[in-house]
Amino acid sequence: MSSAPAPAQTPAPAAQEVRAGLGTLWRRITSGDVGSLPVILGLVLIWGVFDYLNPNFLSPRNLTNLTVQIADIGIVSVGIVLVLLLGEIDLSVGSVYGLGSAVMAVLSVQKGWPTPVAILAGVLTGTAIGTFHGFFFTRFRIPSFVVTLAGLLTWFGAQLHVLGETGTINLTDPSIDQLAGKFFDPTVGWILAVVVVAILGTDVFIRRRRRAGAGLPPTGLIGDVAKFVVVAVVIFGATAILAGDRGVPLALLILLGFIIGFDIITTRTRFGRHIFAVGGNAEAARRAGISVNSIRIAVFALSGTMAAAGGIMGASRLLAVNYSSGTGDILLNAIAAAVIGGTSLFGGRGTVWSALTGSLVIGSINNGLALLSAASDVKFMVTGGVLLAAVTIDAVARQGRQRAGV
Repeated sequence: MSSAPAPAQTPAPAAQEVRAGLGTLWRRITSGDVGSLPVILGLVLIWGVFDYLNPNFLSPRNLTNLTVQIADIGIVSVGIVLVLLLGEIDLSVGSVYGLGSAVMAVLSVQKGWPTPVAILAGVLTGTAIGTFHGFFFTRFRIPSFVVTLAGLLTWFGAQLHVLGETGTINLTDPSIDQLAGKFFDPTVGWILAVVVVAILGTDVFIRRRRRAGAGLPPTGLIGDVAKFVVVAVVIFGATAILAGDRGVPLALLILLGFIIGFDIITTRTRFGRHIFAVGGNAEAARRAGISVNSIRIAVFALSGTMAAAGGIMGASRLLAVNYSSGTGDILLNAIAAAVIGGTSLFGGRGTVWSALTGSLVIGSINNGLALLSAASDVKFMVTGGVLLAAVTIDAVARQGRQRAGV
């Protein structure tokens, strides 16, 4: 009597989940949906090369300086990300950066206004300009490229007028200077890190419970835990590095506050969903009842606001405002940071966190080449090459999504 064949062993649930997760990852890669992976790998490569060429690059002192150096560009880039999500562009952010800081400096230093009021006036200057751009763009159907290019010239002229014949205003008010110059004790940094990690862990638990309560299939537990562990390691690692120098910079906390706030807005609110809808297909969004013009005006208003806020942060770091504030590579770096970070130029795809990762790439290149005493021409060529690579990845990813029907 022959024995019955042994039943086929089914993979363990954990093995099935890992296999399913790898399959999903492979499908995303083959369809061009690679997310932030290229910029993270690029950042690791850049840091490795510069550390090899100059061991001081990854020192706590230099990395702390790097976080302060990228704060103003990162803040401006947050607004650029929102505009790019619409599939539009804002070329005026450099001039708004300079004008917002000039208004703040004149009101605080020359007019004697209270510092908080002067800062608020500078920021609201950017809000008013962005609203004006959005109105012209939507009301007269003028391409945003043209409207904001005109703004670039107009608001730079306004900056020169506001500064007057003096040309340079030095900032000595401690309330302004500490925006980029204040560092918190390492103990405060560790407390913040623990609180943030705890909040992230709670958020993962709540989202899984909500999906279960809504009858939706749960996301992979192993994948969620792995993402949480990676983020926690990054947070604690960054905190340890900053604690090895002067502590956590206030400028970094302000930048992260903006990024986290706008990430919540874009991913968890109706307004954020409408931004993606308009950027993905404006006509379909209009037919769905979305006020496309209102969304566009609001986004350009936010872009102007962030540009002025970035200008004030830059003025705090340099302790002065002058004719050259907002000029040079401010505009190009802000746009490059958003694109390098992974925000699509074609609209509808991206995340506010790309402002941080892209700014880190731009800032790391500038910082590393400065440590190597490289000339400015090399810096611009390297940054341009990285930007071209990022745009190429975006274009290839878009083609892959089109082939996959995504």
